[in-house]
Order: sequence, then C-alpha cells, then structure tokens
Amino acid sequence: MNAEPLEHTWTVLAAELRDAVGESLFEVWLAPLSVTAFDGASIVLQAPAETREWVTERFGRVLQASVAAAFGTHVELAVEGVAVAASRAPALPSGSRPARSAHVASRQSPNPKYTFDQFVIGGSNRFAHAAALAVAENPGTAYNPLYLCGPPGVGKTHLLHAIASYLDRYAGGLRIQLTTAETFANDFIGALHGGDIEAFKARHRGVDVLLVDDVQFLMAKAKTEEEFFHTFNHLRDAGAQIVLTSDRAPADLDRLEDRLRDRFASGLIAEVLPPDLQTRRAVLLKRVALDGLPTPPGDVLDTIAQRITVNLRALEGALIRVVAFASLTSRPVDRDLATEVLDDLGSSRSDTPPTQRPPSVAEVQQLTCEAFGLTREELLSPSREARVTWPRQVAMYLAREHTGASLPSIGAEFGGRGHTTVMHACRRTAERVANDAEASQTVHDLRARLSTTPPAGQDDRPR
Repeated sequence: MNAEPLEHTWTVLAAELRDAVGESLFEVWLAPLSVTAFDGASIVLQAPAETREWVTERFGRVLQASVAAAFGTHVELAVEGVAVAASRAPALPSGSRPARSAHVASRQSPNPKYTFDQFVIGGSNRFAHAAALAVAENPGTAYNPLYLCGPPGVGKTHLLHAIASYLDRYAGGLRIQLTTAETFANDFIGALHGGDIEAFKARHRGVDVLLVDDVQFLMAKAKTEEEFFHTFNHLRDAGAQIVLTSDRAPADLDRLEDRLRDRFASGLIAEVLPPDLQTRRAVLLKRVALDGLPTPPGDVLDTIAQRITVNLRALEGALIRVVAFASLTSRPVDRDLATEVLDDLGSSRSDTPPTQRPPSVAEVQQLTCEAFGLTREELLSPSREARVTWPRQVAMYLAREHTGASLPSIGAEFGGRGHTTVMHACRRTAERVANDAEASQTVHDLRARLSTTPPAGQDDRPR
C-alpha cells in the first residue's frame, strides 16, 4: 500500500481522536502516531519508542473506540505489535516518564513535599483525592473545572500541587500554570499599570492546565474578577483543564459575581473536610517518615492527634515542636512532654479524661441559648436577625470544636442545615473572635462552661 492512502487513513483516525480527547491531549500524545499498515481488517500504528507503552496503556480504550468509529468494529488494532487493551488504563508507572518534560509556566513551582504519594487518604478527603488524581491522569477530559473546597489546612493546596507535580513529571509538553488568586490579581494590576496587559493575557491564557489556589481572594475585586472570568472562558473553550481551590463552596462566595460563581459550580465540586483521628495519626506517621525523625511512642502521636483536630499544618507543626523541645531539653519524647508542649501552644483539648465526657450538640445549644437569652426554637429557626444569627454561629462553632460531631451531623442538629453552612459559621465566628474583644470573651466563657460538662450519668446539680 502506498503512502498516500495510509496518510489519508491517519487523517480520518486523527479526526476521531481529536474529538475524543481534545486538541491539547491529542497534540501532546497522539499526534506523533502514524499508520504503518491497514488492510481493511486490521490497522497498525507506529508510536515513538519512549511513549509507546504509555500511549497503549493510557489511551487504549480511546484508540479502540476511534478505530471502530472510523473504520468499523471489526477492525483490529495494534501499535507496532503491542496488543492494545480496551480496559481502563492505569496511571503511568514509575520510571516510564516520557522524554519530554512539562513546562510549568508560572511564578510558583510545585512544593516537592506535596505529591500524591505523600497525601494521606481518609474518609474526609477520599473523594477529593480521587478526583484530583483523575484530573492529573487525564487533564481536560475528566472533571472541568475541578473545584476543591474546605477549611484552611485540610489538604487542598497539597492536592493542587500534587496535580502540578504529576503533570510536570509525566505530561510532557503540557503548559502548566500554578498560581494563587492573590498572585493573579497582583500580576493583573501590575500589567494594567505597566501597559503590558496583552503579555499578561498571553501568559495566563496560553496554557493547557490552570491551577489556582484560594479563589475566594477574587471577591470584591471587580476588574480582576472580570479578567479571570474571560480567562476562565477562554481556557475552557480551548479544552484546557482548570482546577481551583477555595475555603468555601461556590454558592458561599457571596461577594463574587454570579456569572463567575456559576462557572466555578459548572464542573465537579469536591469538598475536603477536617480529618478524623485515624487520618490525623496517619499524617503524623507520614511526616515522621518524610523528615527521617525517630518514631515517637504511640501515645505521643495519639496525644497530638487528639489535641490538634482541624488544621493539618498545625498538626505537623505540633509534632515538630514536640520533637524539637525534646531535643533541646534532652528529655524523652513521651506523653507528659507532648502534653506540656501542647498546653504551651494553647491547643484546645479534645482528648477529654475518662471521667469527663464531651458535651453533646444539644448541650452546646442549651448553653448558648442561656448565654444569649434565646429559646432553642429561636436558635434553630430560619431567622436571620442579628440577635439570632450570631448566637447560632457561635453554637455551631463550639459544637464543631467540642463535640467531635461531623459537619453534616452538626448541620442536621441545627434545623437540617447543610455542612457548608456550618463551615461558614465557624469561619465567621473565628474572624469575629479575633477582632472583637467582647465576642472573644463570650466564646471564652462558653468554652469554660463546656469544659466542665459533667460525666455521663451525672449532672452539676447540688446533692
């Protein structure tokens, strides 16, 4: 068979592949293919030796489907004699890196510690991890945009950098932009003042993957919001992958334009929740291994994991502080030392003694009602009056801090509200406590009362 029919065969097949995977993935991985034989019953493709295994594994199903669509289901496919599997392809195996490396077109490089291998998977983040890995393995075709949300310090940035690191290692030729919303805004303002707005657009719109951390920073910045809106549309229309992180769900970005919130919510929203005790302990063990530290006794890890319950950065920081304090004072790393160091940090106790049970959500509600002069019905009502809204936020905040109940469980106890409402209440309360002395004192007093909740089966009435 002469070259011209084979070139025509490839042109037909290439059109199907472009439709299936998008222009960016096609140009990176499939454009180098060529047809070396086609007799109507079978077709043989040639791929560069350095990417042949990756192409056959990762795009086996797509190649089979495209051949069937172009030439019929009876046509068999091979890539230079390698059988093409039709099942779901696994991730690129370690050591099979293509010769070309990704171009990270950004001011920020991925943190080398923030990889998928170093991410500890638990019930609170399993779905978000799976979604992030799917995007890294197949950018532009899995979930677009992928929106990761959750409170600070639970692993959103880790997953964002893990995607960038994975693409940097395996997705040769892809142009990747890893940045923060604050950096985007500052660069945009600088471009406006410097008169190089076209260069700014070229940097941010000429990429295959855009990864933006903390998009809540865009709120109330009208010009920056508009520019990001157009950048978002341009990239999505071009088939580029977009991944965003935020400390709240799109619907809770109340000072962001509706059209931008709609864009953020148009893909997959994956929430990352505070880790449970088992996950927190696993994070500590992972950090010990990563830093080459002597493994502390189990009760020390348990003490840290029980005391630092929400923020993973604070959790790892507490571990480092305990180990460093032991080294500097020549004391053994034991439970007493950990307790002493954590007390100095001012961490809130969640490992209540055996003689003291944690309060229930109902008890938190009752104490809050007493402090603010409300009835429980008012606290749980839909009312948005300030005299009700603030106590409700405080009660949710304290319930999250003291009861150990999950966000959805707390929301259910507050009239069937969603977990994002609880997250918002916790954030608003923390902000007010930090800036309002009266609010801080009120919450402090309620904490003190909750810390003296009587053991189960007892109460605090005089005998």
